[in-house]
Amino acid sequence: MAARPEAAALEVAELVDHHCHSVVAVELADDALAGLLTESDRPPAPGCSPFDSAIGLAVRRWCPPALGLPAHTPAADYLARRRELGAAEATRRLLVAAGLDTCLVDTGLTAAADRELLPLTELAEATGAVVREVVRLETVAETVTAGAEDWPRAVGEALAAAAAGAVAVKSVLAYRHGLAAPAERPARTAVVAAAGAWLHGGRGRLADPVLLHHLLWTAVDVCAELGLPIQLHTGFGDPDLTLHRADPSLLTDFVRAAEPSGVPLVLLHAYPYHRQAAWLAQAFPTVYTDLGLTASYTGPRVAAVLGEMLELAPFGKLLFSTDAYGLPELFLVGTAQFRQGLGALLADWQAEGACSAADGQRLARMIGADNARRLYAL
Repeated sequence: MAARPEAAALEVAELVDHHCHSVVAVELADDALAGLLTESDRPPAPGCSPFDSAIGLAVRRWCPPALGLPAHTPAADYLARRRELGAAEATRRLLVAAGLDTCLVDTGLTAAADRELLPLTELAEATGAVVREVVRLETVAETVTAGAEDWPRAVGEALAAAAAGAVAVKSVLAYRHGLAAPAERPARTAVVAAAGAWLHGGRGRLADPVLLHHLLWTAVDVCAELGLPIQLHTGFGDPDLTLHRADPSLLTDFVRAAEPSGVPLVLLHAYPYHRQAAWLAQAFPTVYTDLGLTASYTGPRVAAVLGEMLELAPFGKLLFSTDAYGLPELFLVGTAQFRQGLGALLADWQAEGACSAADGQRLARMIGADNARRLYAL
């Protein structure tokens, strides 16, 4: 077999982070900071630390050099250096080191560890990247104050107004009820009745399946008019989610029904159902997917997981994202893991004769930035 090409030779020059969140730029207690390295919203078990995980190793691999420390610095020393620099300076260094060109930010989350996230203008300044908004569907719906009879119309108008300046809308249906959305639109009478029950119950978190499915179809209508994609959370997340209900293949009936609209559906994260997401992207022209925060959480296995996704996913349908939230470290880890993982995978493909060096460079450009630029008209 020919000598394995160096992964570094497969450069991913530009990165468009097509799905992420903002960060906290104030001091956090060590436990609070470590808690943002896990999808769990519970404290760790006795004797356990979020740093003792694949993502913890990735943080210690990629982040210390940005703060003037050697890679693999012990967590305690890293946290001490972070405090010495101050949260604002550490945040700036970590975000700049991520080297992002564009960030598409889901604004449905506004706080992490009980601290406010940076506004988009300040995130743009700190990253040096172009920042655009992704509107969260359920968040918009929860602000609508119309009565039950008028609720369907009011939701459509509110979403159209919110999405007019955005690059996409996003649904967290997976968290609220699960992804098994029916192919049929809910009847208006059922929507009005469900809206009445929700309003009578004090509004709060929108979790009624009739209202959620109406929202999803409303998003299809609005996005068809505005030419925007719909992002959908799929796969693993925090304990608010029931994992088997987040399998993207559960969306198949809805995907078929929505296909005539031409609205792109972007399946986020997907793990451990990333092969299902890849199949949907291959089978349906309107479906796209990404690996998202999976690249950070799988640590040294990132190249293997990327390879599993690319077994079926068309190269023009896979996008890059970090899904970074709360910690600037997650932007740097997400970009570094992606660059390293894709570089290693494509170097192996070249060594095996599966592709040429030119193919590898082109594929890296497509996944890293070009696919997102085309999909979101950036």
